[in-house]
Amino acid sequence: MKITVVGGGSTYTPELVEGFARRAGVLPVDELVLHDVDPERLRVVGGLAGRILARHAFPGRLTTTTDLAQALDGAAAVLIQLRVGGQAARLTDETLPNKFGLIGQETTGPGGFAKALRTVPLVLDIAAEVRRLAKPDAWIVDFTNPVGIVTRALLDAGHRAVGLCNVAIKFQRSMADRFGVDADRVRLGHAGLNHLSWVRSITVDGEERLPGLLSGDTLAEIAEEVRLPAGLLRDLNAIPSYYLHYFYCTDHELDRQRTGSHRAEQVQAIERELLALYEDPDLDHKPEILERRGGAYYSEAAAALVTSLLTGDGAHHYVDVRNDGVLEGLPDEAVVEVPAHVDTAGPRPVAVPPLPPEMLGLVQAVTAYETLTIEAALTGDRSVARRALLANPLVRQWDLAAPMSDAILEANRSHLPRFFGEESVNG
Repeated sequence: MKITVVGGGSTYTPELVEGFARRAGVLPVDELVLHDVDPERLRVVGGLAGRILARHAFPGRLTTTTDLAQALDGAAAVLIQLRVGGQAARLTDETLPNKFGLIGQETTGPGGFAKALRTVPLVLDIAAEVRRLAKPDAWIVDFTNPVGIVTRALLDAGHRAVGLCNVAIKFQRSMADRFGVDADRVRLGHAGLNHLSWVRSITVDGEERLPGLLSGDTLAEIAEEVRLPAGLLRDLNAIPSYYLHYFYCTDHELDRQRTGSHRAEQVQAIERELLALYEDPDLDHKPEILERRGGAYYSEAAAALVTSLLTGDGAHHYVDVRNDGVLEGLPDEAVVEVPAHVDTAGPRPVAVPPLPPEMLGLVQAVTAYETLTIEAALTGDRSVARRALLANPLVRQWDLAAPMSDAILEANRSHLPRFFGEESVNG
């Protein structure tokens, strides 16, 4: 069994490698391949990965390569975790919108739009090579943001793909710690879109615990954890993903960003520190500061999901899948983030109660934006790009959408050939 990680030079990779190493008894991997276009990062990260696997007495072999064809040939599963333009592009995504009085964030709003334009065509090119070179029934697991948009593009193109985010599993682990139980005893009524979801039920051994959390002394603590007002959680009768802070507290977040506080700058510093640590020949485990990078529980989520897809264990996961009627009020082709049982045939979503109007309306608006974003990314149509930003709830206004679109395209010119040249339309 061969598993390939595209973007293997990511600082997230040691987290992922430990996950596969711990699961060697249930997922017999003969070869774990790390692929990256940056040979130096691959050398550094691959060195630590090798030491981690050696410490765990991993029975398979580790391969590092910059050759995509070699990496994909015969793979049973391909994980994609790349960042087009690197951290420099992320910093632009987070700072450029502020100049227009808009939220800057790498997965939502205009920053997420820019990232999607850069990412969707490249991921689809990689997926085409997966179809050509990997095993006929190979799975693509996408961890590349914006996960919902990228996963939908993959599914629209007919690929065998599932999206993965660590938000739900991170919250599940937090609840398990709060109740003092093993994580597999906690189930979340988690539903919505990627980075736009709500937890409307929390059960421990089948017993509902959410009402007690929303009415008890712990409410303020939970509200702080998701960066939202306690009163909002009570009114919604749910716990939103912390990414909803950008939608529910937009002006507050914009004021904070205008002080110069951007996550991208923090991540750049953390990455430099991590890569320096990874060079240490005595380091044979993921360093604690990796959690500050933002990938907590990625190893558990990703390795467990791949295990289910390749062994058919039917385990419970939180994944991004084609809607197909799971959430009422959304088109079948929308990609939603919901609980599912997963086997070799793929995710089988758990039934989800309808979203109330205040949640459904926002999800419908963002789904419309995602639809237009994919179309813009694949066609290079500037009119569609402007319409996508017009549909985005964090932009909306025409006098912002048009200049914001022009600024995004110009800032990302080297990554967006479709918008500049003979393929460009509707300038």
